[in-house]
Amino acid sequence: MAVEHHPTSTVYERVQQGPDFQELRRRFRAFAFPATAAFLAWYLLYVVLSGWARDFMGTKVVGFINIALIFGLLQFVSTFLIAWQYSRHAERTLDPLADRLRGEVEASAGAAAAAGGGAGEENR
Repeated sequence: MAVEHHPTSTVYERVQQGPDFQELRRRFRAFAFPATAAFLAWYLLYVVLSGWARDFMGTKVVGFINIALIFGLLQFVSTFLIAWQYSRHAERTLDPLADRLRGEVEASAGAAAAAGGGAGEENR
């Protein structure tokens, strides 16, 4: 992506308007929104069942372990699973594009600083 130079916008505004940054946002949202919705639905199910299906949640599975305890522990498991999935997603699909964008911003800021004798107003 070539960063266009407009005298009234900063390098960050120019990058933000570019197609690579928009693609980065799209990739992030493609993971974050569905994962958040799924986790909130799972958590809400746990809360609703705990409040209104007490007999079901109190069902003993093994010894003193009941369904509510299993569901509660699965909340932690699902949290760590989503974090692990996100780290894999970010490493494969977000980080390469973000690294490229960072390089363009640094190159643009460095070129502007060299041309203007330091960090100019347009790069802040």
